[in-house]
Amino acid sequence: MKWKQQLLGLKAYQPGRTIEEVKKQFNLEHIVKLASNENPFGSSPKVLDALKKVDGSYALYPDGYATNLRYALADFLKVTPEELILGNGSDEIILMISRALLRPGLNTVMACHTFGQYKHNAIVDGAEVREVPLTEKAEHDLPAMLAAIDDNTSVVWLCSPNNPTGTYIPEKELLTFLEKVPEDILVVLDEAYYEYVVAGDYYDSISLTRQFSNLIVLRTFSKIYGLASFRVGYGVANATLLNTLDPIREPFNVNTLGQIATEEALKDQEFVESCRQKNREGLEQLYRFCEENNLSYYPSQTNFVLVDFKIDGDEVFHYLMSKGFIVRSGVPLKFPTSVRITVGSKEENEGLIKVMTQFLTEKKVAK
Repeated sequence: MKWKQQLLGLKAYQPGRTIEEVKKQFNLEHIVKLASNENPFGSSPKVLDALKKVDGSYALYPDGYATNLRYALADFLKVTPEELILGNGSDEIILMISRALLRPGLNTVMACHTFGQYKHNAIVDGAEVREVPLTEKAEHDLPAMLAAIDDNTSVVWLCSPNNPTGTYIPEKELLTFLEKVPEDILVVLDEAYYEYVVAGDYYDSISLTRQFSNLIVLRTFSKIYGLASFRVGYGVANATLLNTLDPIREPFNVNTLGQIATEEALKDQEFVESCRQKNREGLEQLYRFCEENNLSYYPSQTNFVLVDFKIDGDEVFHYLMSKGFIVRSGVPLKFPTSVRITVGSKEENEGLIKVMTQFLTEKKVAK
């Protein structure tokens, strides 16, 4: 086989442990999954009602233009339909961007601790990856990222709020950065957790796409909308940019049920607001636990928090999993003594806190 050399030794994306898998391994009846930043409150009842009315014509291909969803989303965001690109999750749009703009001889700039698919796709496409360490506050070091850009830079990735830290880029810093990036370099602003943000100095990214022709904003229905299994994401940018990118898109890439579900989800912003509020309450629960136990964490603008236990993150992960709570070890995320915890319901958070307290007590006794 004439494989690309860069594929040799490259690992596929490793999803978290499934609920059924953990049940079987530890002989448990109940599992709480707080590893993949999914919405513990599910999705809007409007979505469920709409799906019950689907006529079941599954032999037909989806609408390749996602017309109804596209126009509903354009109206919601106050953009034109031509300023949108739909994807099989925002992951697919990330892949499309990499395929369109990255190749051997070019480089791409990103934070060192950020969403791993930026780097993964760049490696597959043979581009040089330039990773810039986060600041001491686990924020994007935008001046250092600017310094990493040269004539061969093609794409810059900004994840705000950032995964796995939950930190964000303030408006003033982002504007200064965008004004200095050359116009022939694409800046990707990944806002998968946008709907969870409550920071007062966050920016209006959609309006920025009108100001900067080299900016694309990515969002998803997988997080606060609770529709991860339908895999629908979207990008917002100027129509000229998207017309050039769109030929990379696979035909019929957004499935029929996903189009129906997301269109309905947009109509229920009361559900979104309720989830945002419950999420902030859940974060406060976890913050209090951390402060009471002298554990450091990064204040989060997402639905997760990265907690430093000062010991092997895999050890914390396996202990919690054995007790029925699946979180995400920080080891593969390059935070080896931390775990990333998705905010659950009040009851789920209380149960997790009880088990984490038990873990810390056992560690003290062992010493």
